[in-house]
Amino acid sequence: MRLTKLGHACVRLRKDDRTLVIDPGALTPEADAFAGAEAVLITHEHFDHFEGERLRQAMAENPRLEVWTCRAVAEGLSDLGGRVHATGHGDAVTVAGFDVHVYGEKHEIVHPDVPPVDNIGFLIDGEVFHPGDAFTIPGVDLPTLCLPTNAPWMKAPEMFAYLREIEPQRAYSVHDGLLNEFGLGLIDAQLSGEAERSGADIRRLRSGESVEL
Repeated sequence: MRLTKLGHACVRLRKDDRTLVIDPGALTPEADAFAGAEAVLITHEHFDHFEGERLRQAMAENPRLEVWTCRAVAEGLSDLGGRVHATGHGDAVTVAGFDVHVYGEKHEIVHPDVPPVDNIGFLIDGEVFHPGDAFTIPGVDLPTLCLPTNAPWMKAPEMFAYLREIEPQRAYSVHDGLLNEFGLGLIDAQLSGEAERSGADIRRLRSGESVEL
């Protein structure tokens, strides 16, 4: 399986000429984010993970493209009919030839006066876990973690605690699109130190960079 970082929280997974994309939101600049994709997985409704008009355009251009997402996002796309599938914690589905297990229910707290929105994480082929905007612990082995590294809802010690509880063999930074070059340099240094401590492959992929899993 090939994992490609497509900017901010978006990744593309490709296996046996089949492709799915996770969280192609407004901070994912690549024009080809949907290129070749049979399916899109969306963790939650925030703009940096889900851009409705862009998704609708991609679905209009590609009649094969289908969506799996939390119930709140699915309700907003109900006019697209059977091409949009609502899913939730504990579900297991086959999507574009990938085995997908769903974990989690709510976004991390962003503001004390604002209830958290729905948020689900996706475990793909028992290999890659994308938690969306939550520190979800699925309770199963997670070889590869898409690791949120910067957000209004988190701080660095929480990131490290999450990473150390999961103990993945590989962890690649996501949710880093709000940072300038200095912030990204700090993330690189933090992840490099954690990689040295653990012996795991922990780092930030540049936009468009791929790894073979």
